[in-house]
Amino acid sequence: MDKTAAGAKRTYHQYCGLASALDVLGERWTLLIVRELLMGPRRYSDLLADLPGVGTNLLAERLKFLVTMGVVRQTDLPGGGSRLAYELTEQGERLRPIVLGLAHWGMDYVGPRSEADTVRPHWGFLAVEAMIDQRRLAGVSERYEFHVDDQVFHIDVRDGAARAVRGPAEAPAMAATTDAATFVQIGSGRLTPLVAMVQGRLRLEGDADAVLRCCDLLGIETGMVPDDLPASVKPPTRTKTTTRRRA
Repeated sequence: MDKTAAGAKRTYHQYCGLASALDVLGERWTLLIVRELLMGPRRYSDLLADLPGVGTNLLAERLKFLVTMGVVRQTDLPGGGSRLAYELTEQGERLRPIVLGLAHWGMDYVGPRSEADTVRPHWGFLAVEAMIDQRRLAGVSERYEFHVDDQVFHIDVRDGAARAVRGPAEAPAMAATTDAATFVQIGSGRLTPLVAMVQGRLRLEGDADAVLRCCDLLGIETGMVPDDLPASVKPPTRTKTTTRRRA
């Protein structure tokens, strides 16, 4: 992978769509910047805070390049403080299913968390969006709410589709409360909801059947049968429970 004279950007010099995509996105930190902007416009200071380890000069360089390539644009945010922010363009938004797919794929490689690893609660929102399997809809209309540290978001299931939505849900069938690290560990399959509840790292409220339907929608093996569910979750009416492993 060589560097071009203009802008000292590296290029594969391969006449191929994938190589061209990597010419734009293959530099270190670039996809993580895109991940942050999938949540909406972000100020430079917010990006710097949520990308620990990236130098301020490197972040500025990556953003400038993405703006030049038409993936990101500058915008103004209302309110106090710095108004200058960055957001994805229409071309950048086309990366959403690609980045979410990579995030889902990468869940299989999430290892034990080290002391050097950082985690942010808003990454839980993107994890949920990545994990939703539209093929596993249960033919119901309901909402599942998640409280991850100081962030609240939910899954809205209706009209044969499920989508991740920022903010609280109206009359959620299930509500889960946990921290960001536990959420990632459950999503990656390193920790089951049952074990997380026993360890006091997860609280579930609502309907037991809804809990199981939500886990199935996200491809999470619960490790639970109805008797394992806490008293805050109403017992289901059925007598037999089955769960499926994450694909």
